[in-house]
Amino acid sequence: MSLHPKFSIERLIGIIVKEFTQMRRDRLTFAMMLGIPLLQLTLFGYAINADPRHLPAAVLLADHGPQGRTVLQAMKNSTYFDFTRQVATETEGRDLLAQGRVQFVINIPQNFSRDLLRGDRPALLVEADATDPAATGFALGSLGTLLNSALKNDLKGPLDFLNATDGPIDLRVHALYNPEDITQYNIVPGLMGVILTMTMIMITGLAITREIERGTMENLLSMPTRPSEVLIGKIVPYILIGYIQVTVILVASHFLFHVPMHGSIPLLLVVALVFIAANLAMGITFSTVAKNQLQAMQMTFFVFLPSILLSGFMFPFRGMPVWAQTVGEIFPLTHFLRIVRGILLKGNGLPDVSRELWPIALFAAIMLTIGVKRYRQTLD
Repeated sequence: MSLHPKFSIERLIGIIVKEFTQMRRDRLTFAMMLGIPLLQLTLFGYAINADPRHLPAAVLLADHGPQGRTVLQAMKNSTYFDFTRQVATETEGRDLLAQGRVQFVINIPQNFSRDLLRGDRPALLVEADATDPAATGFALGSLGTLLNSALKNDLKGPLDFLNATDGPIDLRVHALYNPEDITQYNIVPGLMGVILTMTMIMITGLAITREIERGTMENLLSMPTRPSEVLIGKIVPYILIGYIQVTVILVASHFLFHVPMHGSIPLLLVVALVFIAANLAMGITFSTVAKNQLQAMQMTFFVFLPSILLSGFMFPFRGMPVWAQTVGEIFPLTHFLRIVRGILLKGNGLPDVSRELWPIALFAAIMLTIGVKRYRQTLD
């Protein structure tokens, strides 16, 4: 009998048919093979925008002259600025910037129109939340040309002399929280959320499927434990690992990348606990749904990809269309990035971060509830 039979087309076709049969039976893997490319095409084709427009802005309007209104209308027509709020004081505008509710505060001072017509070059103050330089760079870069052309129709005839080379307006831009537009100040704190999301979901996503594949699940099921006890027991040890990662990132941020830390580190650690719990609960839920470790890994990647793209880590969040922002608000990473950047760069306290903290806690509770329900079904 020959040890190396001749190549057989029949045997080859049989193996190919077998592989297609296995692929058809493993519906989750087949769906991932089609779903991930479609997801990437959708996100990169429709959701990602490196030139964000219609950014929310607040205006402090102390002058109601025609020139002030002309300037505001020109900024609005540029499509970079959407004036969503009008504030009464500079402090109110700073609070909105610190909370992330607006991207800019435009301050048109008193007697702006009068000083402009006198040729005194009145100051126009633009304060920007520059924690993400990519979100504000194009808008701030357009202001010089925009303001020089905005008043051409108003400054004609006897006022034509005001169209000086350096412009009739003294534009003053204050890029708050990151005045030097250092990218590391935005990326490095965000990496804390990205690393925790990737590792926590992946590790716990394999927790129950590993038990099944190793044959130790029967011993676990025979123990007099409740589903919630098993799932929480699997989550708690990884919380310590998460805090080790947070500590390493904070130390590296301070000593290697010199990221400013204006806020409370204990507050950040408390918030990190909620975020870690949310990701661990998601991973445990995947572990109860997946039939093997490969499926658990595929589900982890399927969630991690849109999470990192729609959270504002790589691309400006406000540059995405409304539907993409709505989807991005579901992921805990989106809210945690705002919290960690707000605490470190802006010095935000608990009242400022609470509006971003409760969605993470709600997500954790929902995921853990689903995981407990799914685990209880496996006991039947």
